[in-house]
Amino acid sequence: MEYETPLFFHVMEYADRADRDVIDMVSGNPDWEPPEALRDGLREYADLEPDRFEYPPSDGLRELREEIAARRGVDTEQVIVTNGTGEANYLAMARALERERGDEVILTDPVYPYYPGKTTMLGGTQRFVETDEDGQLDPAVVREAASEETGVIVVNTPNNPTGAVYQAETMEALVDVAEANDAILVSDEVYDHFDLSGTFSSALRYESDHCIVTNGFSKSMASTGLRVGYAVFPEHLIENARSRHMLVNVATTRPGQYAALRSLRETDPAYHEANRELLRDRITAFTDALDAAGAEYTTPEGSFYVMARFEGFDGSLENVERLIDEAGVAGMPGEAFGDSRDDWFRFALVTPQVTEAASRLAAFFE
Repeated sequence: MEYETPLFFHVMEYADRADRDVIDMVSGNPDWEPPEALRDGLREYADLEPDRFEYPPSDGLRELREEIAARRGVDTEQVIVTNGTGEANYLAMARALERERGDEVILTDPVYPYYPGKTTMLGGTQRFVETDEDGQLDPAVVREAASEETGVIVVNTPNNPTGAVYQAETMEALVDVAEANDAILVSDEVYDHFDLSGTFSSALRYESDHCIVTNGFSKSMASTGLRVGYAVFPEHLIENARSRHMLVNVATTRPGQYAALRSLRETDPAYHEANRELLRDRITAFTDALDAAGAEYTTPEGSFYVMARFEGFDGSLENVERLIDEAGVAGMPGEAFGDSRDDWFRFALVTPQVTEAASRLAAFFE
């Protein structure tokens, strides 16, 4: 089996080699402070007894699983703590496909490119359905695409790369499609704290045994290096998921889980609201500059990404490299996210230099 190296790595390496300063708008690494309780938890952990540095339970610290379960309205036994949301998505897709109900994985276009990569790794077959110009997904299109060959439907809300937030009626209809086709809906909700629209709806509210929800703390706690995520499984899928998790990872970081638990318990909601306000300001500054550059763009309802298209300047890898060399701004080519937006660019607004990046792009396209 051959794997294609994600374009993220190529772009970041190219930017690192540039002969000028380059503003990184490639990576989804929040640049703001993590919660103070998370830092306190890590400091506190360093002084604990030696037995706290042994393997944790494979499915996660009991206290953390209980806290997650209480917040998500599920049973503690449905929760597996994973090595970031990346492993949670792998685990969910793998568990869905090994039911042998079908090897087809329905993905959106545009799509976060790690989902197609995981599909290939797991021996699944990719089938893409396009979203509309705002990134919204029409459940009727998914219903038409689904069949007895469909094993998994993967969605991400709030969405990377479009910034779309799927509303309650969309999520309910997607759960219905999964149930009607005996497929599993995998709902990646890692950006749930960055819902700027107030319309986010978790798939968990529908209590379906055809749904797995994944999430984590990399984005919400500004700690992508912490590597603590989780998946919530229906009861009939949990046992094999635990076994696969144990065989792949044994367990995830004990200090990270301890710190995440303390942060969950002690972080005031004002922390998350302040970060959303910061993003709103950045979106305004960046899209104002895109207006000045005559660009077409998406205004995110959630997450922290903007997709943009410039007339006469397609979103190819070659033009990404031109922007790095000539404008000093590194974004992602649209082709990394599928065929429907291959003439667009994607920019991550998780840099304090958003205003400077916007000015550079406006000047480049002047």
